[in-house]
Amino acid sequence: MKFQITHLTKYTYQEPVVDSINELRLTPRTDERQSCCEHSILIEPKVAIFSYKDYFGNTVHHFTIPSPHQELLIESRSIVETDENDGNKNTHHLPYVTECEILASESFQNEFAEYLMETEYTRMTPELQTFCNGTVHTYKVESIYQLLEHVSTLLYLSLTYDTEATHVHTTVEETLRLKRGVCQDYAHLMIAICRMFNIPSRYVSGYQFIGDIHDNQTNIQHASHAWIEAYIPILGWIGFDPTNNGKIDWRYVKIGHGRNYRDIVPVKGVYQGLGEQRLNVAVDVKILNNAI
Repeated sequence: MKFQITHLTKYTYQEPVVDSINELRLTPRTDERQSCCEHSILIEPKVAIFSYKDYFGNTVHHFTIPSPHQELLIESRSIVETDENDGNKNTHHLPYVTECEILASESFQNEFAEYLMETEYTRMTPELQTFCNGTVHTYKVESIYQLLEHVSTLLYLSLTYDTEATHVHTTVEETLRLKRGVCQDYAHLMIAICRMFNIPSRYVSGYQFIGDIHDNQTNIQHASHAWIEAYIPILGWIGFDPTNNGKIDWRYVKIGHGRNYRDIVPVKGVYQGLGEQRLNVAVDVKILNNAI
């Protein structure tokens, strides 16, 4: 499926600011399940934009605005084609005991070390252990894939989606206490659980098309989305969306991945100036094909 994506970010400052330094991670990746056909970024005030690949292979654009300005507009436009058959990916697996032996092996742990370590968002706390003892550890599973399906369903049923309950710095401990949050919180909690089972996992930032789910209403409010990818022996990296209890299919467009949200913040920056700022973000995801 081919999508046209527009991501508009606008900062309005109470007083003029200077020396604004910014990083953008808004370029969709090209990989085995999607291809980024076109991508452009427009900045107002107009400045030179530079780019590089970060440690995780994500495209980063950066720019500096030295002169005084009271508004900053960032417009990202992309055309991305996703694999329409991705949801039917082969899930053939090794025996569960063999999979666990591979995950626990020293060579495997060394190879995927950065996706197995705790982070400030995904600490393996006593509260998390208690949560898993009463839920995840009671499952009878035949594969790591099946275990991940159960975890995704568990989080979907255990948490309430609430845009007012958490913020960008919310940790796993806080999410477990609140039993509510947004896609970022669902993703961090699933990553923490994966790492308790020696399953490498990474945070994914991107977009999800939902127009067809809501009868193609024209007033659908799209937004950036987050999910996870877990590494399973033989299968490789497989995506799971605990917020919607779904597999990653043609509706999902990936921007990038990292250990947690901090590694893949879409827009971040600093500036010199006083007073408050106001942020407005608008995302539009459209199908360019006539048929789904």
